[in-house]
Amino acid sequence: MEGHMATADAPTPSEAIAEIRGVSKSFTSEGRELLVLRDVSLTVRPGEVVAVLGPSGCGKSTLLRILTGLIDSSSGEVLCHGRPLHGLHPGAAVVFQSFALYPWLTVADNVRVGLHRKGLPHDEEQRRVHHIIDLVGLEGFEEAYPKELSGGMKQRVGIARALVGGPELLCMDEPFSALDVLTAESLRSEVYGLWSRGEMGLKSLLLITHLIDEAVFLADRIVIMGAKPGCVRQVVLNTLPHPREYRDPAFIALVDELHDVITEIHLPDKRPAVPGVPRMEPLPHAHVTEIVGLLEVVHDHGDRINVFELSDRLGVELGRTIVVVNAAELLGLVDTPKQDVLLNQTGRDFVGGDENTRKRIFHGQLQRIPTLALLVERLRRAPNMRLPAEVVLEDLVMHLPYEPMQQLFDTLIAWGRYGELLGYDSDAEIVYLDRESTVSAEAPRA
Repeated sequence: MEGHMATADAPTPSEAIAEIRGVSKSFTSEGRELLVLRDVSLTVRPGEVVAVLGPSGCGKSTLLRILTGLIDSSSGEVLCHGRPLHGLHPGAAVVFQSFALYPWLTVADNVRVGLHRKGLPHDEEQRRVHHIIDLVGLEGFEEAYPKELSGGMKQRVGIARALVGGPELLCMDEPFSALDVLTAESLRSEVYGLWSRGEMGLKSLLLITHLIDEAVFLADRIVIMGAKPGCVRQVVLNTLPHPREYRDPAFIALVDELHDVITEIHLPDKRPAVPGVPRMEPLPHAHVTEIVGLLEVVHDHGDRINVFELSDRLGVELGRTIVVVNAAELLGLVDTPKQDVLLNQTGRDFVGGDENTRKRIFHGQLQRIPTLALLVERLRRAPNMRLPAEVVLEDLVMHLPYEPMQQLFDTLIAWGRYGELLGYDSDAEIVYLDRESTVSAEAPRA
């Protein structure tokens, strides 16, 4: 892996489309000052893809907003082509994670918003809108409304809206994290294709992400952020040739090395793994109702079904099906030989049981998952078996720095509630052990 520290990332001002130098940013909340970024320097040059990689809460999105002029810095310099930036960056466009579409506008009209204040003749507006809709694969959906679109199609509209004005710099703030795995993978390739072919005058990409694979797939330079406060810890050059393949040994090797770098940054005192001692791992973001529905469909097909047929039976995209299958497998309710999903004995007991039996089985399976087991142990040692949500989130950030924290927390709580393992007081923002867990905690151990 070729890398160098961020201090070496210092091109001359004329090279940089966008640049920040020694930027810090603080917010005031309830009378307290919170330092989000400290002394951050970053440049984006023409002809490159830059990824900013780091855990949730490290200030990645704040950095993007400062770089593009959406918010001001507290100190430091923000430059556009070597000159101080005042207001919005004139050559930058942003794609957000949440799509941010207007539900009352059609696809074409949502895209046309990107030409606001451009002062173009109506015919030119129409030409640009229809051209970019065609480029992002939405031809035929011009008159559709957002409620009629899938998540992937909504994000295509967001990308089209950002590109229709002909920006030189496209900034993407975790643009694929709300999508299923396969849709996200497809869109990454398409966005890279739009950039590499020079479509619409686009010169550079800036990607904000917490996913190592995504950064390695797209970026020429990978900026690794530290947290609390956010700072640039290392800049790594990615010299892998395009097109990049996720299963290529060199790709996998770089992902592994970046993982080690991030672990060293965010867990500097991490002890080596000890056999038999569980380590936290991410949970697939699947709802309990999705998991139960999947198990019942598998049972209805003789306890075994091909994953592609399962996707058809569930009526959801294959990528989403795979996420739910992974959740069921993590819970020890199914096995996945080759392309089949097989209901095991625990899964059959679950499907055949009443609601109380299902909850009891789910409760037991949850405690086999290292992330849940470690949290339960932490709660058992806590006063009154209760912990503030922010403490739980901090634990998750430290152990799983490249995962979407709020999504992981929400999944953890939802599974824990269903299995009557965890409770959550959303008003007080307190996580606690459910009564059933308290009883088991007090029971004598064999």
